[in-house]
Amino acid sequence: MSSRPAAGGGRWVEVDPGRVTRWVEGFTDRHGPPATTVQEYGLLLTAPDDATAELHTPPGASASADVPGFVASATAARRIGLLLARKGAVAVGIADGADLVVSKVDTRYVQGRTAAGGWSQQRFARRRDNQAKAALGDAAELAVRLLLPEAGTLTTLACGGDRRAVDTVLADRRLAPLAALRAPRLLDVPEPRHAVLVAAVAAARAVHILVR
Repeated sequence: MSSRPAAGGGRWVEVDPGRVTRWVEGFTDRHGPPATTVQEYGLLLTAPDDATAELHTPPGASASADVPGFVASATAARRIGLLLARKGAVAVGIADGADLVVSKVDTRYVQGRTAAGGWSQQRFARRRDNQAKAALGDAAELAVRLLLPEAGTLTTLACGGDRRAVDTVLADRRLAPLAALRAPRLLDVPEPRHAVLVAAVAAARAVHILVR
């Protein structure tokens, strides 16, 4: 479980789906038995002391009317596509439940920024842009080859890394069926590697709870 401050007050908590029941029990012990209401994002728990917990349905899971149903949906095995992109690195994969069953990582050199000025700086900038475009082009081809044929079997597409890089990859018209499955949540991941892709499976399945 991880926690971070939330804009406007409170904090975001990321909980493994299998631990949501225990988390709600702890919330109840601290604040009293909460009332449960269905919201567009998932469930709202409102305790007698006015403490609240927003349980956001994880990508690809079904909506539910109560906590047991929410947990059942969150823990159910779902087939999730993964697309992680940063600069010259991309990782794509498919998770069946908590298991990564398809994976591919590709890297391409993209020159770093230079402190040089004048024509030299412009030349390096053009070269860097061309390298970045080529890398993202390769990333789109990888997604076409590995993810697109499985689009009909996926409940969602979890993306992570640099938003602009991900947007560029999914702008490829061939990937429209995948773009339609894209989850709103952007995973915060370092430069894509196989270990990062494996960790992204748990992050994609995690339940986000806003506590105030």
